[in-house]
Amino acid sequence: MYRNFKKALLGTALCAALVPTAAAASSHREAPAISTDPSADNTDLYAWTTGTNRDKLIILANYIPLEEPGGGPNFNSFSDDVRYEVHIYKGDDLQNDEVVYQIDFSTQHTRGNPAGATANSLGVVGNGVNFFSQIAGDSQRYKVTRINRQGRKTVIASDVPVAPANIGPRTDAITHPGAAPYDDAFAAGFILPTSEGGRVFAGPRDDGFYVDLGGIFDLANITANRTGANAATDGVAGYNTHTIALEIPVTTIFGSLPTTPGVNSTLGIWASASRRKVSVLKNNGERETSGPFVQVSRLGLPLVNEAIIGIQDKDRWNAVEPNQDGPKFLAYFDNPVIVRDADVVGIYTELGVPGATVTTLKSGRALSILNTLSLNGDGSHPFTQLGDVLRVDCALPSQFPNGRSLEGAANPNQEQVDVTDVELSFLLTGGLSGVSDNVNHNDKNFLTSFPYLALPFSGFNQGHGKPAN
Repeated sequence: MYRNFKKALLGTALCAALVPTAAAASSHREAPAISTDPSADNTDLYAWTTGTNRDKLIILANYIPLEEPGGGPNFNSFSDDVRYEVHIYKGDDLQNDEVVYQIDFSTQHTRGNPAGATANSLGVVGNGVNFFSQIAGDSQRYKVTRINRQGRKTVIASDVPVAPANIGPRTDAITHPGAAPYDDAFAAGFILPTSEGGRVFAGPRDDGFYVDLGGIFDLANITANRTGANAATDGVAGYNTHTIALEIPVTTIFGSLPTTPGVNSTLGIWASASRRKVSVLKNNGERETSGPFVQVSRLGLPLVNEAIIGIQDKDRWNAVEPNQDGPKFLAYFDNPVIVRDADVVGIYTELGVPGATVTTLKSGRALSILNTLSLNGDGSHPFTQLGDVLRVDCALPSQFPNGRSLEGAANPNQEQVDVTDVELSFLLTGGLSGVSDNVNHNDKNFLTSFPYLALPFSGFNQGHGKPAN
């Protein structure tokens, strides 16, 4: 009985974690170690069902935070040394993956003789002597491997090209087939089918998260009346991210389309990044890796690590699987440190919350958070195994926290709910509204079709630099 209570307590806390964390653009640079390894940094995760009778599961796993569009000549890319994975649990089981999608990237490098270069730089297009990386001839491709519950591996997509960076019109004219502009039609050419009846896409996109990073990281300076030069600003606006988008037939997981909501029709989804255990830097500048893969980053619900886990344990959190969240981190969930920090810096005074109420918010929060956010509140999802996963009941329309959908919002540049505001409100006040970072929408409209996130910003004219005059 006590063991089950601890599990429930954890789950509560977990969902809480996810709700109230607006401390960083979802999971951008959230832990000390991963902040120095951007290509392995999970930044955000969306998962929802769509299509006829909700027959398709969409998962968008984002990596690499705050990509400056003009950040060349070596533009951001997936790492060949990182194993990217999307994990799917089924029902009340966080011990065994029902299916894992493993995404491995490989970059083909070209080399040339610098002594043979001509004065005309275009005369050496396609070899490694170039200053401009996009005409050096390198290309990146990937494969997607499906691993079932019994460990059987099936490659469902191979030799798939990664969409390139959106660099600018001169690059488009030289490197894109037929001088195609970098538009939706061009990017859609990198969407390919899988052998299981779905589709995949990998490449840079607009970062769809929106949050006042400047205000939040100034000790949550978001409650004051901010106007003029001090107005709230979307700190993620204008930045790109790298997206792995999967479209998965729901029947490949369940056999048939679920129709009865409950534990058995629900999935628990999370994404991770892992590196080889041993890395050796050689004298020629190259790196050699060996040994088993070790997890260095993960993400399920948005913002859990940022707002719930103390900075001393954030790296440790990234290294374990969700089924370890309770045994190792339960105290953080039951006693949300963000509430104590908010009290210390005066947020509750500004909000007019009585001290006695603040005291009740500092501890004993796990079960209330669980009932609100983990789908247990409706009585039909009595999970006993809980951890940082994004729950999607495939027999219900997707709506946060039952999945995070980019479809069905009132405005095309908004999610169905403002995740940051909901989570801040719930964690800080116990309600689902009342606290806002005053950033209410993305800087671009989401697409209405796969891969849903908008085109990446162009480095030529959409970077963060200022005009010269």
